[in-house]
Amino acid sequence: MKGTVIIIGGGPAGCEAAHQLAEKGCRVHLVEKNNETGGNLNNWYQLFPDRKEAESVREYLRRRVSRPGVELHAGTEPRTTSRRPQGGFAVELTDGSLVEGDALLVATGFKTFDAARKEEYGYGIYENVITSVELENLFANHEVRTSRGEAPRRVGIIHCVGSRDEKVCNYHCSKVCCVTGVKQAIELREMLPEAEVFCFYMDMRMFGPGYEEMYREAQERHNIKFVRGRLSEAAENQEKQLQIKVEDTLVGRPLRMTLDLMVLLVGMEASEGSRKMASALGLELAPNGFIRPADPHWGTNLTGAEGVFVAGSCTAPMSLTDTLADARSAADSITEYLDAKESMEP
Repeated sequence: MKGTVIIIGGGPAGCEAAHQLAEKGCRVHLVEKNNETGGNLNNWYQLFPDRKEAESVREYLRRRVSRPGVELHAGTEPRTTSRRPQGGFAVELTDGSLVEGDALLVATGFKTFDAARKEEYGYGIYENVITSVELENLFANHEVRTSRGEAPRRVGIIHCVGSRDEKVCNYHCSKVCCVTGVKQAIELREMLPEAEVFCFYMDMRMFGPGYEEMYREAQERHNIKFVRGRLSEAAENQEKQLQIKVEDTLVGRPLRMTLDLMVLLVGMEASEGSRKMASALGLELAPNGFIRPADPHWGTNLTGAEGVFVAGSCTAPMSLTDTLADARSAADSITEYLDAKESMEP
Protein backbone atom coordinates (compact mmCIF):
# COMPACT_ATOMS: atom_id res chain seq x y z
CA MET A 1 0.00 0.00 0.00
CA LYS A 2 1.38 3.40 -1.00
CA GLY A 3 0.13 5.27 2.06
CA THR A 4 -2.89 6.96 3.59
CA VAL A 5 -4.51 10.11 2.22
CA ILE A 6 -7.02 12.36 3.99
CA ILE A 7 -9.47 14.12 1.67
CA ILE A 8 -11.47 17.05 3.02
CA GLY A 9 -14.65 17.41 0.99
CA GLY A 10 -16.93 14.76 -0.50
CA GLY A 11 -18.14 16.61 -3.56
CA PRO A 12 -17.31 15.54 -7.12
CA ALA A 13 -13.60 16.34 -6.76
CA GLY A 14 -13.21 14.55 -3.44
CA CYS A 15 -15.11 11.46 -4.56
CA GLU A 16 -13.28 11.10 -7.85
CA ALA A 17 -9.88 11.63 -6.24
CA ALA A 18 -10.73 9.10 -3.51
CA HIS A 19 -11.54 6.44 -6.11
CA GLN A 20 -8.42 7.13 -8.14
CA LEU A 21 -6.18 6.98 -5.07
CA ALA A 22 -7.76 3.74 -3.87
CA GLU A 23 -7.22 2.28 -7.35
CA LYS A 24 -3.53 3.15 -6.99
CA GLY A 25 -3.26 1.28 -3.69
CA CYS A 26 -3.77 4.10 -1.19
CA ARG A 27 -5.99 4.01 1.86
CA VAL A 28 -8.33 7.02 1.85
CA HIS A 29 -10.22 8.85 4.60
CA LEU A 30 -12.93 10.91 2.86
CA VAL A 31 -14.35 13.59 5.18
CA GLU A 32 -17.69 15.18 4.20
CA LYS A 33 -19.54 17.68 6.40
CA ASN A 34 -22.97 16.72 5.04
CA ASN A 35 -24.67 13.37 5.53
CA GLU A 36 -24.18 12.42 1.89
CA THR A 37 -21.59 12.97 -0.78
CA GLY A 38 -22.16 15.10 -3.88
CA GLY A 39 -21.67 18.66 -2.64
CA ASN A 40 -23.27 21.35 -4.82
CA LEU A 41 -24.19 18.70 -7.37
CA ASN A 42 -27.02 17.70 -5.02
CA ASN A 43 -28.77 20.98 -5.87
CA TRP A 44 -28.86 20.28 -9.59
CA TYR A 45 -31.50 18.57 -11.76
CA GLN A 46 -29.98 18.47 -15.26
CA LEU A 47 -26.47 19.24 -16.45
CA PHE A 48 -25.11 21.10 -19.45
CA PRO A 49 -24.48 20.68 -22.31
CA ASP A 50 -26.17 17.30 -22.85
CA ARG A 51 -28.98 17.69 -20.27
CA LYS A 52 -27.84 14.58 -18.43
CA GLU A 53 -29.75 13.88 -15.23
CA ALA A 54 -27.60 15.04 -12.30
CA GLU A 55 -28.75 12.00 -10.33
CA SER A 56 -26.89 9.72 -12.73
CA VAL A 57 -23.63 11.53 -11.92
CA ARG A 58 -24.38 11.47 -8.20
CA GLU A 59 -24.91 7.71 -8.43
CA TYR A 60 -21.64 7.39 -10.36
CA LEU A 61 -19.81 9.22 -7.56
CA ARG A 62 -21.47 7.12 -4.84
CA ARG A 63 -20.25 3.97 -6.59
CA ARG A 64 -16.75 5.42 -6.88
CA VAL A 65 -16.38 5.72 -3.10
CA SER A 66 -18.33 2.59 -2.12
CA ARG A 67 -15.29 0.39 -2.50
CA PRO A 68 -12.47 -1.12 -0.43
CA GLY A 69 -9.80 1.37 0.49
CA VAL A 70 -12.15 4.35 0.94
CA GLU A 71 -13.56 5.12 4.39
CA LEU A 72 -16.26 7.77 4.31
CA HIS A 73 -16.65 10.04 7.35
CA ALA A 74 -20.02 11.69 6.63
CA GLY A 75 -21.73 14.32 8.74
CA THR A 76 -18.47 15.57 10.21
CA GLU A 77 -15.69 18.04 9.43
CA PRO A 78 -12.22 18.96 10.70
CA ARG A 79 -12.01 20.48 14.17
CA THR A 80 -8.21 20.68 14.27
CA THR A 81 -5.53 19.85 11.72
CA SER A 82 -1.90 19.33 12.69
CA ARG A 83 1.30 17.80 11.42
CA ARG A 84 2.52 14.61 13.07
CA PRO A 85 6.07 14.55 14.49
CA GLN A 86 6.89 11.56 12.26
CA GLY A 87 5.45 13.31 9.18
CA GLY A 88 2.01 13.49 7.67
CA PHE A 89 -1.16 14.83 9.23
CA ALA A 90 -3.58 14.25 12.10
CA VAL A 91 -7.10 15.60 11.72
CA GLU A 92 -9.50 15.63 14.66
CA LEU A 93 -13.08 15.55 13.43
CA THR A 94 -16.13 17.15 15.00
CA ASP A 95 -17.54 13.70 15.83
CA GLY A 96 -14.55 13.14 18.11
CA SER A 97 -12.68 10.71 15.88
CA LEU A 98 -9.08 11.14 14.71
CA VAL A 99 -7.86 10.35 11.20
CA GLU A 100 -4.20 10.29 10.20
CA GLY A 101 -2.56 10.33 6.80
CA ASP A 102 0.66 10.78 4.88
CA ALA A 103 -0.85 13.42 2.57
CA LEU A 104 -3.87 15.69 2.64
CA LEU A 105 -6.11 16.79 -0.23
CA VAL A 106 -8.31 19.87 0.12
CA ALA A 107 -11.44 19.47 -2.06
CA THR A 108 -13.80 21.82 -0.26
CA GLY A 109 -15.53 23.16 -3.38
CA PHE A 110 -17.42 26.43 -3.58
CA LYS A 111 -20.51 28.16 -2.23
CA THR A 112 -23.11 30.00 -4.27
CA PHE A 113 -23.36 33.75 -3.89
CA ASP A 114 -25.95 34.96 -1.36
CA ALA A 115 -28.39 36.86 -3.58
CA ALA A 116 -29.72 38.82 -0.59
CA ARG A 117 -26.49 40.84 -0.73
CA LYS A 118 -27.81 42.44 -3.93
CA GLU A 119 -30.72 44.20 -2.24
CA GLU A 120 -31.68 46.07 -5.40
CA TYR A 121 -32.76 42.77 -6.98
CA GLY A 122 -35.29 42.10 -4.23
CA TYR A 123 -34.33 38.56 -3.30
CA GLY A 124 -35.94 37.71 0.02
CA ILE A 125 -38.10 40.81 -0.33
CA TYR A 126 -40.22 40.15 -3.41
CA GLU A 127 -42.04 36.83 -3.58
CA ASN A 128 -41.31 36.02 -7.22
CA VAL A 129 -37.56 36.55 -7.15
CA ILE A 130 -35.70 33.24 -6.90
CA THR A 131 -32.17 31.99 -7.52
CA SER A 132 -30.95 29.63 -10.22
CA VAL A 133 -30.42 26.95 -7.55
CA GLU A 134 -34.04 27.27 -6.43
CA LEU A 135 -35.16 27.04 -10.05
CA GLU A 136 -33.31 23.72 -10.37
CA ASN A 137 -35.31 22.42 -7.41
CA LEU A 138 -38.52 23.47 -9.17
CA PHE A 139 -37.40 21.61 -12.28
CA ALA A 140 -36.81 18.52 -10.16
CA ASN A 141 -40.41 18.78 -8.93
CA HIS A 142 -41.56 19.22 -12.56
CA GLU A 143 -43.49 22.39 -11.78
CA VAL A 144 -42.61 26.07 -12.05
CA ARG A 145 -45.20 28.40 -10.54
CA THR A 146 -45.40 31.93 -9.21
CA SER A 147 -46.25 32.70 -5.58
CA ARG A 148 -49.92 32.74 -6.63
CA GLY A 149 -49.68 29.20 -7.99
CA GLU A 150 -49.86 30.32 -11.60
CA ALA A 151 -47.65 29.38 -14.52
CA PRO A 152 -45.46 32.42 -15.28
CA ARG A 153 -46.02 33.93 -18.71
CA ARG A 154 -42.85 36.03 -18.72
CA VAL A 155 -39.61 35.02 -17.01
CA GLY A 156 -36.39 37.00 -16.78
CA ILE A 157 -33.03 35.38 -16.03
CA ILE A 158 -30.46 37.83 -14.64
CA HIS A 159 -26.86 36.83 -15.35
CA CYS A 160 -23.72 37.50 -13.32
CA VAL A 161 -25.36 37.98 -9.91
CA GLY A 162 -22.43 38.13 -7.51
CA SER A 163 -19.81 37.75 -10.25
CA ARG A 164 -17.80 40.49 -11.99
CA ASP A 165 -19.37 42.95 -9.58
CA GLU A 166 -17.16 45.44 -7.77
CA LYS A 167 -20.06 46.45 -5.50
CA VAL A 168 -19.81 43.08 -3.72
CA CYS A 169 -16.02 42.86 -4.18
CA ASN A 170 -16.26 39.91 -6.57
CA TYR A 171 -14.23 40.71 -9.67
CA HIS A 172 -13.93 37.15 -10.98
CA CYS A 173 -16.06 35.37 -13.58
CA SER A 174 -17.84 32.28 -12.25
CA LYS A 175 -17.25 30.59 -15.61
CA VAL A 176 -20.37 28.40 -15.81
CA CYS A 177 -23.17 30.92 -15.18
CA CYS A 178 -23.73 31.78 -18.85
CA VAL A 179 -24.23 28.20 -19.98
CA THR A 180 -26.33 27.46 -16.86
CA GLY A 181 -28.61 30.38 -17.76
CA VAL A 182 -28.99 29.13 -21.33
CA LYS A 183 -29.74 25.59 -20.13
CA GLN A 184 -32.35 26.83 -17.67
CA ALA A 185 -33.93 29.10 -20.28
CA ILE A 186 -34.39 26.10 -22.59
CA GLU A 187 -35.87 24.04 -19.76
CA LEU A 188 -38.31 26.85 -18.96
CA ARG A 189 -39.48 27.02 -22.56
CA GLU A 190 -39.93 23.25 -22.67
CA MET A 191 -41.90 23.21 -19.42
CA LEU A 192 -43.81 26.44 -20.17
CA PRO A 193 -44.15 26.60 -23.99
CA GLU A 194 -46.43 29.65 -23.81
CA ALA A 195 -44.03 31.68 -21.70
CA GLU A 196 -41.60 34.34 -22.90
CA VAL A 197 -38.09 33.88 -21.52
CA PHE A 198 -35.49 36.67 -21.45
CA CYS A 199 -31.81 36.44 -20.51
CA PHE A 200 -30.23 39.71 -19.39
CA TYR A 201 -26.46 39.37 -19.69
CA MET A 202 -23.19 41.31 -19.66
CA ASP A 203 -21.20 39.06 -22.03
CA MET A 204 -21.97 35.53 -23.18
CA ARG A 205 -18.98 33.35 -22.34
CA MET A 206 -19.71 29.98 -23.97
CA PHE A 207 -16.24 28.45 -23.73
CA GLY A 208 -16.88 24.68 -23.49
CA PRO A 209 -17.64 21.87 -25.96
CA GLY A 210 -21.30 22.00 -26.95
CA TYR A 211 -21.91 25.33 -25.18
CA GLU A 212 -22.02 27.54 -28.27
CA GLU A 213 -24.31 25.02 -29.95
CA MET A 214 -26.67 25.18 -26.98
CA TYR A 215 -26.66 28.99 -27.20
CA ARG A 216 -27.64 28.85 -30.87
CA GLU A 217 -30.34 26.29 -30.12
CA ALA A 218 -31.78 28.56 -27.43
CA GLN A 219 -32.18 31.41 -29.91
CA GLU A 220 -33.15 29.57 -33.08
CA ARG A 221 -35.25 26.68 -31.78
CA HIS A 222 -36.65 27.97 -28.50
CA ASN A 223 -36.98 31.68 -29.32
CA ILE A 224 -35.29 32.79 -26.11
CA LYS A 225 -34.53 36.50 -26.16
CA PHE A 226 -31.09 37.71 -25.08
CA VAL A 227 -30.72 41.32 -23.95
CA ARG A 228 -27.25 42.74 -23.31
CA GLY A 229 -27.53 44.94 -20.24
CA ARG A 230 -27.36 44.90 -16.46
CA LEU A 231 -30.50 45.16 -14.35
CA SER A 232 -30.57 48.54 -12.62
CA GLU A 233 -33.93 48.54 -10.87
CA ALA A 234 -36.62 46.11 -9.72
CA ALA A 235 -39.90 46.72 -7.91
CA GLU A 236 -43.02 44.74 -7.11
CA ASN A 237 -46.55 45.78 -8.13
CA GLN A 238 -49.85 44.90 -6.44
CA GLU A 239 -50.14 41.69 -8.50
CA LYS A 240 -46.75 40.53 -7.15
CA GLN A 241 -45.17 40.96 -10.59
CA LEU A 242 -41.69 42.42 -10.99
CA GLN A 243 -41.27 45.69 -12.79
CA ILE A 244 -37.68 45.97 -13.95
CA LYS A 245 -35.47 48.49 -15.69
CA VAL A 246 -32.51 47.39 -17.79
CA GLU A 247 -30.12 49.43 -19.88
CA ASP A 248 -30.07 47.72 -23.31
CA THR A 249 -26.49 48.48 -24.32
CA LEU A 250 -26.86 47.16 -27.87
CA VAL A 251 -29.48 49.75 -28.81
CA GLY A 252 -28.39 52.33 -26.25
CA ARG A 253 -31.69 52.88 -24.47
CA PRO A 254 -33.39 51.84 -21.22
CA LEU A 255 -35.82 48.94 -21.33
CA ARG A 256 -38.74 48.59 -18.92
CA MET A 257 -40.53 45.29 -18.53
CA THR A 258 -42.93 43.41 -16.27
CA LEU A 259 -42.00 39.87 -15.25
CA ASP A 260 -44.01 37.15 -13.52
CA LEU A 261 -40.84 35.44 -12.28
CA MET A 262 -37.26 36.68 -12.00
CA VAL A 263 -34.36 34.22 -11.68
CA LEU A 264 -31.02 35.41 -10.29
CA LEU A 265 -28.18 33.44 -11.81
CA VAL A 266 -25.89 33.29 -8.76
CA GLY A 267 -22.15 32.83 -9.16
CA MET A 268 -19.49 30.96 -7.21
CA GLU A 269 -17.54 32.12 -4.18
CA ALA A 270 -14.88 30.44 -2.08
CA SER A 271 -16.48 28.17 0.53
CA GLU A 272 -16.09 28.61 4.26
CA GLY A 273 -14.48 25.19 4.36
CA SER A 274 -11.79 26.36 1.95
CA ARG A 275 -11.02 29.40 4.06
CA LYS A 276 -10.83 27.32 7.23
CA MET A 277 -8.49 24.76 5.69
CA ALA A 278 -6.31 27.51 4.21
CA SER A 279 -5.99 29.08 7.65
CA ALA A 280 -5.27 25.76 9.37
CA LEU A 281 -2.64 24.69 6.83
CA GLY A 282 -1.05 28.04 6.06
CA LEU A 283 -2.23 28.09 2.43
CA GLU A 284 -2.28 31.28 0.41
CA LEU A 285 -5.56 32.72 -0.88
CA ALA A 286 -5.86 34.41 -4.26
CA PRO A 287 -7.47 37.89 -4.47
CA ASN A 288 -10.80 36.23 -5.37
CA GLY A 289 -10.76 34.30 -2.07
CA PHE A 290 -10.11 30.86 -3.59
CA ILE A 291 -7.03 28.85 -2.59
CA ARG A 292 -4.00 29.78 -4.67
CA PRO A 293 -2.20 26.72 -6.09
CA ALA A 294 1.58 26.61 -6.36
CA ASP A 295 1.64 27.52 -10.05
CA PRO A 296 -1.14 28.25 -12.56
CA HIS A 297 0.55 26.11 -15.26
CA TRP A 298 2.44 23.13 -13.87
CA GLY A 299 1.37 23.14 -10.21
CA THR A 300 -2.41 23.50 -10.20
CA ASN A 301 -2.82 20.67 -7.66
CA LEU A 302 0.19 21.62 -5.54
CA THR A 303 0.43 24.13 -2.70
CA GLY A 304 3.21 25.83 -0.82
CA ALA A 305 2.76 23.36 2.07
CA GLU A 306 4.49 20.00 1.84
CA GLY A 307 2.09 17.09 1.53
CA VAL A 308 -0.96 19.34 0.98
CA PHE A 309 -2.77 19.20 -2.36
CA VAL A 310 -5.86 20.87 -3.83
CA ALA A 311 -8.48 19.78 -6.35
CA GLY A 312 -11.64 21.14 -7.89
CA SER A 313 -13.38 24.44 -7.36
CA CYS A 314 -11.70 25.27 -4.08
CA THR A 315 -9.04 26.87 -6.33
CA ALA A 316 -11.30 28.53 -8.93
CA PRO A 317 -14.75 28.24 -10.50
CA MET A 318 -14.89 25.06 -12.59
CA SER A 319 -17.40 23.07 -14.58
CA LEU A 320 -18.17 19.54 -13.43
CA THR A 321 -16.15 18.13 -16.32
CA ASP A 322 -13.10 20.19 -15.37
CA THR A 323 -13.56 19.32 -11.70
CA LEU A 324 -13.43 15.57 -12.34
CA ALA A 325 -10.38 15.95 -14.59
CA ASP A 326 -8.66 18.07 -11.95
CA ALA A 327 -9.39 15.44 -9.29
CA ARG A 328 -7.71 12.75 -11.41
CA SER A 329 -4.72 15.02 -11.87
CA ALA A 330 -4.54 15.60 -8.11
CA ALA A 331 -4.57 11.84 -7.46
CA ASP A 332 -1.59 11.44 -9.80
CA SER A 333 0.28 14.25 -8.03
CA ILE A 334 -0.34 12.67 -4.64
CA THR A 335 0.82 9.20 -5.67
CA GLU A 336 3.98 10.73 -7.18
CA TYR A 337 4.60 12.45 -3.85
CA LEU A 338 4.03 9.25 -1.86
CA ASP A 339 6.27 7.25 -4.21
CA ALA A 340 9.03 9.83 -3.81
CA LYS A 341 8.70 9.70 -0.01
CA GLU A 342 8.83 5.90 -0.02
CA SER A 343 11.94 5.85 -2.20
CA MET A 344 13.73 8.12 0.31
CA GLU A 345 13.01 5.90 3.30
CA PRO A 346 15.90 3.69 4.47
